[in-house]
Amino acid sequence: MTRVTTSIDRRSLLKTGLAGATGLVVGFYLPGRPVVFADGAEPAVLNAFIHVSSDDKVTILISKSEMGQGVVTSLSMLAAEELECDWKQIRTEFAPADKAYFDPVFGMQGTGGSQSVHSGWVPMRTAGATAREMLIVAAAQKWGVDASDCHAENGRVVHTATKRSVTYGSVAEAAGKLTPPTNVKLKDPSEFKVIGKPTKRLDTPDKVCGKAMFGIDARRPGMLHASVEHCPVFGGKVASFEASKAKAIPGVKDVVPIMTGQPPVMTGLAVVADNTWTAFEGRKALEIQWDEGPDAGVTTESIFKRFEEKAQTPGVVARKEGDAASAMASAAQKVEAVYRVPYEAHATMEPMNCLADVQAERVDIWAPTQFQTPSQQISAAIGGVKPDQAFVHTTYLGGGFGRRGWSDFVTEACQVSKAMKAPVQVTWKREDDTQHDYYRPASYIKMAAGLDANGNPSVFTARVACDSIMNWFFPGSVKNGLDSSSVEGVADIAYDIPNILVDYQLVPGPVPQGFWRSVGASQNGFFSESFIDELAAAAKRDPYEYRKALLAKKPRHLGVLNLAAEKAGWGKPLPKGVYRGIAVLEAFDTYVAEVAEVSVDNDHNVKVHRMVCALDCGRVIDPSIIEQQAMGAMVFGLTQTLKGEITIDKGRVVQANFDTYEPLRMDECPKMEVYIVPSTEVPRGMGEPAVPPAAPAVCNAIFAATGKRIRKLPVRPEDLA
Repeated sequence: MTRVTTSIDRRSLLKTGLAGATGLVVGFYLPGRPVVFADGAEPAVLNAFIHVSSDDKVTILISKSEMGQGVVTSLSMLAAEELECDWKQIRTEFAPADKAYFDPVFGMQGTGGSQSVHSGWVPMRTAGATAREMLIVAAAQKWGVDASDCHAENGRVVHTATKRSVTYGSVAEAAGKLTPPTNVKLKDPSEFKVIGKPTKRLDTPDKVCGKAMFGIDARRPGMLHASVEHCPVFGGKVASFEASKAKAIPGVKDVVPIMTGQPPVMTGLAVVADNTWTAFEGRKALEIQWDEGPDAGVTTESIFKRFEEKAQTPGVVARKEGDAASAMASAAQKVEAVYRVPYEAHATMEPMNCLADVQAERVDIWAPTQFQTPSQQISAAIGGVKPDQAFVHTTYLGGGFGRRGWSDFVTEACQVSKAMKAPVQVTWKREDDTQHDYYRPASYIKMAAGLDANGNPSVFTARVACDSIMNWFFPGSVKNGLDSSSVEGVADIAYDIPNILVDYQLVPGPVPQGFWRSVGASQNGFFSESFIDELAAAAKRDPYEYRKALLAKKPRHLGVLNLAAEKAGWGKPLPKGVYRGIAVLEAFDTYVAEVAEVSVDNDHNVKVHRMVCALDCGRVIDPSIIEQQAMGAMVFGLTQTLKGEITIDKGRVVQANFDTYEPLRMDECPKMEVYIVPSTEVPRGMGEPAVPPAAPAVCNAIFAATGKRIRKLPVRPEDLA
């Protein structure tokens, strides 16, 4: 293995480590350049640091945000595998915001795209191996022997011949004075002791005992609390307000305008108080006249009417193979369908919040953020300081799902802290979270296929119409009218179809769009996998066998499809009234197939009895975390299928709390089984890929049960009447 790096002096290296640490600090700092690995791994920035202290504790800095997906444990396992440390001695800290921790895919420090384990696969192991070699050399020098005569095991350096040993902590200080080696050798997978084994999560004890600090738990001396009243209509602003009644409430300190946009306009008012409850009460007393703006008449149906109109004309081509028009004209049988899905909110269990302390010379924020770099840049800009004077203290996240990639809650906290000249924690209500989200796009698609005489698809066409997440997150980034995230899951359809045409109509609208767990694949997987089922039905073929034949050239798709069907007992008898549906999809380079077992009662209520998931995410780091993530993703996908729907009326969101935007309840969760395909491929992520197959698997089972095709979500009893 070879590496391409940049040189850096020892002082700069240590500056990126733990300030004030004693012992051994290992880090890799590569300003502005990726690392290219000759073994085929994608470019990655070495961004992990290891500190070994004199008390034998090993602190691993985690550059990713922990929102329940297990990265604190998984990334530590990668480092520990090579470090040969005692797992019981490991401690973790979240890394500061710094370019040393940039994710090469994002070009910034952040967590998303099921990218964390993949991007840490080589760097974290390299960090562990480098620390190990430095400790071995330090021990060898102490004994006056050759380092090659020593080895490391379980947090100790051992002289192989004499068996004498020292703990890592006893030689850490000496090791810290050495020049870090280059081209360290990483273990062959056959030597792995940690990677691939079920491991107790490092974050569980503190979460169980209440010690883990989430954003909402952050406290600073003299801090105040704030709650923001936002304009209920997207794009609206404050026309006028009267705050005297709010300020008269005991404990309320002030009312601060919230400014957004360029040029800035007042889009909300923050009530600042001694505690959060008083801030909430102060909001109720505000008297505000809103300028609702040009979108006050927008409704869900007006939005879908625009989608439908735009879908009548060709869009920007996302994929073109063969001659779709000619193939369609000569097809023996044609199948056409229109599908749609609504907006979806993230509904994280911990509402948005941020604690900010804006001072003249520095800014500190304590935030449950997925993207540290934008949070740092925004807080620095508001505080009027340089980015390296803005410090992001990442806390645990009570759910993220893409919502915390935005920094609107950081902006609010910094603005209010600056105005109050004190630390201020902004806390959103559940209603704020639901009605002022950055939503999973509503989407509309027209699909058509031509079948040959044997029922095999000779042509597939699809036209997607929806707004663009990328245009919202990076304004102006969609230069040619094509946002690939809007068509993923349909443009990359894996089936062996000789003629394919997928295009996209970007339909801008006022409803804020954001990354939602599994992004475009969440809706497009439902579209494409439901439609493939329609083709199987038209061909009078078994839906599993139909897919199997069309995926003969896709071994990883086929592997999970076959495993899911086998474990679900596809083709075997089911209890009376229970039916199966199947779906398979690749998302974020992970392959997932799911089988749903479903019944529909006489009142047309759907019950999901069992979900069987087979997945291939490359080499497994911790199978127990993979199982957890697959199950959580299926619950997320089932919520989208059976419950979730954000609707718009008069330019505002109708739903408010969990009574109107319902999650899947515990008694509605089916039995779940997860099976992993063994693989030696580079590991990929599992936070998102099991979401997309859930909806089509369930809806295909509903078709098997009722003969009714579900073409819009969520599933309602009236759709089955």
